[in-house]
Amino acid sequence: MSRQGKSKEEIETAREMVSMWIEAEKAVMTGQEYRIGTRSLKRADLRMIGERIKYWKDELEQLECAHRIRVRQVISRNT
Repeated sequence: MSRQGKSKEEIETAREMVSMWIEAEKAVMTGQEYRIGTRSLKRADLRMIGERIKYWKDELEQLECAHRIRVRQVISRNT
């Protein structure tokens, strides 16, 4: 798989993780439990959930920025 293809996969994974953690936060804030894999999250876990949201948003931003830079570098210009 090309580096660009891998980058797109990584970006999509990061987007999914942001969405998953935001859903966890919503569920926990309304008094529900939320499961990610075998882990059950409760209201007491809100700080950790917020940290994971921040982590994945930062990761997504870095991946998207790196992807934009690589795409710009491969554009040929007719002179």
